[in-house]
Amino acid sequence: MQIEIYSDVVCPWCWIGEQRLLKALDGVDEPVTLTWRAFQLDPSAESAPLVQWLGSRYGGEANARRMFTQVTEVGQGEGLIMNFDRAINANTFDAHRLIWWAGQQGEQRPMVEALHRAHFTDGVDLGDRAALATVAAGLGHDEQRVRTLLDATEGVDEVQDELAMGRELGITGVPMFVFAGKYAISGAQDPSTLREVLDEVRRREGGSPLTVLPTPRGESCDDDSCAA
Repeated sequence: MQIEIYSDVVCPWCWIGEQRLLKALDGVDEPVTLTWRAFQLDPSAESAPLVQWLGSRYGGEANARRMFTQVTEVGQGEGLIMNFDRAINANTFDAHRLIWWAGQQGEQRPMVEALHRAHFTDGVDLGDRAALATVAAGLGHDEQRVRTLLDATEGVDEVQDELAMGRELGITGVPMFVFAGKYAISGAQDPSTLREVLDEVRRREGGSPLTVLPTPRGESCDDDSCAA
């Protein structure tokens, strides 16, 4: 089975949702291929401290910090450290190019995880190409090769195609999980719900190009706000 994950590396619910999906897949007795697809919460973003940026939109930095309380606690429950005071709001287009490139080598998952951790835990500016190359080097990739990739146009068309595909499917919030190219669920669902979806997809046949399966509401980020 193939599962496509529409996600942005600066979306906290995406990181949580991906961890929960991995738990749901634990013990599944058939091959599952995970493919990350690009989605940008804010295509016009420029690098700035996240608290400062959110504060300018939601009535001050104190309000911004209150918004982080729930998602920080949920993240801790999944073993994730989210230091929002250190996080940098950034344009993620080049980060998605790096994820695409890693996918060509069958190494998307560790790259996505490293980028989430860099953003949320370490306060790395994912809009900075040198910083992205350093993150990739930490996974054993050649830093100069990655910098050359990012300074050229490799992966630009592919990421733009993925962003367009998400728009065509009507995806406005992430994470969005698409199973077998036909069935979609949104939000950071519990592992038990995700496992039920896996079982349901196995039973179903046919279906429309994209069927949104009925599930409980899952926390997610959209292009207007992040439900932190």
